[in-house]
Amino acid sequence: MAAPPGPGPARGRHTSVVYSDDRAWAHHLCAFVRDGLERGERVEYFADATDPERVLSALSDAGIDAASAVARGQLAVMTAARTYLHGTGFDPDAMVGLWHEAVEAASVRGHRGLRAIGEMSWGARDVAGVDRLLEYELRVHHEVFDRLPLTAWCFYDRRLLPDACVDVLAGAHLTHRGDAAARPVLRVAPLADRPGLLLSGSAGHDTRAVVAAAAAAVRNAPADRVELDLSTLRHLDAASLATLAGAAAGRAGGTPLRVRQAPPPVRRLLELFPELGSAVEVVGR
Repeated sequence: MAAPPGPGPARGRHTSVVYSDDRAWAHHLCAFVRDGLERGERVEYFADATDPERVLSALSDAGIDAASAVARGQLAVMTAARTYLHGTGFDPDAMVGLWHEAVEAASVRGHRGLRAIGEMSWGARDVAGVDRLLEYELRVHHEVFDRLPLTAWCFYDRRLLPDACVDVLAGAHLTHRGDAAARPVLRVAPLADRPGLLLSGSAGHDTRAVVAAAAAAVRNAPADRVELDLSTLRHLDAASLATLAGAAAGRAGGTPLRVRQAPPPVRRLLELFPELGSAVEVVGR
C-alpha cells in the first residue's frame, strides 16, 4: 500500500531544535507529541542520550496520557540503535528507506501521518558513518519530506554536541526552533522549491568536510537535475569547486550541475579551469 503524498509544502516539516537544558527539552517534546496525538498521527521518539522511560515520564508530567497512547499503538519510544544506527552504523540510504517504510506502516494502521523526534547526540561519537550525517540532513528534504506525510524534529543538545557541529547541522534545515544557532563559516541547506543546495558564506580549506557532504548530497540526489544557488557565497576555492564538479560528473546520466547566480569568483575559476565546465552549467546572472 503506497503512502499518500506529503501534505503541503515540506519546508516546515523538517525542523532543527537546539536546546541546552532539560526544561527546554521537555517543552519541545511535549508540544510536538501533544499536537501529533491530537491530529491522529503516529508519534515516534528516537532516544539516544535520554532513557526512554524518562521521555514517557516527561509526557505524563505534562498531562499527556502517554501510557494510553503507547497501548493503542499511537506512540512509540525507541532508541537510535534501532533506527539511525541499526546495523553496522549510520547509512543515509537505509534511513531514507526506513522513513518510507515507517510512513507506509502508519498509514496501514489508520494514522493520518507520522511525526518523529530524533535525538542527534550520537553525531558526536565515533560511530561508523557519522561523517555522512550532514549529507543525510541535506538529502531528506527532497527525498523524504517532499514525498511523505511526515513531520520530524531533529533534537540537538548543546551539552552533548560541539557548537560548531550544531550550527552546521542546524543550518541544514529550512526551519528552526529553540536556541539561536550561529551562522557557520559555510552554511549548506536544501533549496526549498527544487532539488539542489544553497551555499552561503565561505568555502575553503577549513570547510572541506562540509563541502564533501554537499558533494555527496549532489552525487546521490535522485533528481534528473540538481542546482546550486551560490548567490550569497563570498568565497569558493578551486579545490571546493573541483569537489562539487566531481560529484556532478559522477551522477548517473552525467547531467551537469546547474549553478544559478554564480558570483564572479566562481566564474573566474571556471575560466581558469575549463575542464570543470563539462560538469558545471552556469545559468542566470
